[in-house]
Amino acid sequence: MDDSVSKVNSRATLGRVIIGLYGGWLVGFGMVTGLADIFQVEARAMIEGLKLAWAHGFQQVVESDNALLVDILQNGLAENNSVAEVRMIHTWVSKNWQVRIRLISRDCNRVVDCMANEARGSLDQLINFFDPPIFARRILEADMHHALSAKAIFSLSFFLKKKIKVKCGVIFFFF
Repeated sequence: MDDSVSKVNSRATLGRVIIGLYGGWLVGFGMVTGLADIFQVEARAMIEGLKLAWAHGFQQVVESDNALLVDILQNGLAENNSVAEVRMIHTWVSKNWQVRIRLISRDCNRVVDCMANEARGSLDQLINFFDPPIFARRILEADMHHALSAKAIFSLSFFLKKKIKVKCGVIFFFF
């Protein structure tokens, strides 16, 4: 799950995409919200994504390119945070499911940026996409390729550091 925010014309748009284990699209959304502090809007994107994941029974890694938000969540500073949206994230993450938070680079976030930039609808209306919208398909393919390449390179370097022999030249990656 990944999120993005765009501010235009006194409103902020946000988007989130939930992808499967092998990079396939599961569900995404776009939403228009009133302009607020950018940190709060990014936290709101994460909340809406967690709600959507919970509703569909997904257990996942939550990825964000917001280093401050990820740091707060990973270091146990969310429960008593002064930002209500951060406390709400803590509530959702604390439910009976597996959620891991991790920081990603902006380069892996392009499809979600596209979702946020294309968000339409009334204020605070969540618009779900159960299939990748046409405007996001090419970017999704590129993001998946970039992310899978990065995981493969990291995993291969991990295997080489551990001096694990690879028989028949085949390595299987499980994430």
